[in-house]
Amino acid sequence: MRKPALSALAACLGLALVWLGSSAGVWAGWPDHPQAAGGEFHFVRLAYRESLYEPVGYGRWLTDWPDAEEHLLDGVRRLTLVDAAAEPRTVKLSDEGLFEQPWLYAVEVGSWSLDDAEAARLREYLLRGGFLMVDDFHGNREWRRFVAGMSRVFPDRPIVDVAPEDPVFHVVYDVDAQTQIPGISPVMNGVTHERDGVRPYWRGIYDDDGHLMVMINFNMDLGDAWEHADEPIYPLHFTTLAYQYAINYIVYAMTH
Repeated sequence: MRKPALSALAACLGLALVWLGSSAGVWAGWPDHPQAAGGEFHFVRLAYRESLYEPVGYGRWLTDWPDAEEHLLDGVRRLTLVDAAAEPRTVKLSDEGLFEQPWLYAVEVGSWSLDDAEAARLREYLLRGGFLMVDDFHGNREWRRFVAGMSRVFPDRPIVDVAPEDPVFHVVYDVDAQTQIPGISPVMNGVTHERDGVRPYWRGIYDDDGHLMVMINFNMDLGDAWEHADEPIYPLHFTTLAYQYAINYIVYAMTH
């Protein structure tokens, strides 16, 4: 798995706060289209099954598609010198092109199901240098479902809290991992949590060299913050922080 040069990191340093403008996303049906070429970074969304007895189809993995990634990619191009492709991608664990993608995003993983073959593919992908960001799942029930899948991927590697001093929080922006980033529905109801997911957690799984392979944003919804970046009803400080986290994760994945 080839990663861009470390110069991408240096190009990102000293940048301004997040740009909140965006282009409107257009739904074009099932996003299993031919993948466009170009760009050193592609936003790649993981398509997963919610039942082992059904093929991958429409489901929770498509939440916020494609607005979230299109808005975020606008910010990546404006705030960094990372050559980010404009068109987001999707990939299944069984796809031949999986190992060409250094960064994966999986949403609502409290509903995923992985069989042994899929778990083995994801394990190989991560051990070969891939990076997985998971987002938008909440509460104890969804945590148990996520852990059940991840335990198939890494039965021998613990999920641990990511320390505030970890480089992933400082690679471009210095971010303080304390603020819960909510979805738009909780915001409209005057809270920041969903179900029993009152407290936010930043957790991860590390490789043998101490580098993050899996970044877990639990009891948070960064995807909504990206998706609604251009809507006045969604608070600016949440969107700013969500963009900063994402840019840190992307640059970390490309340089570690």
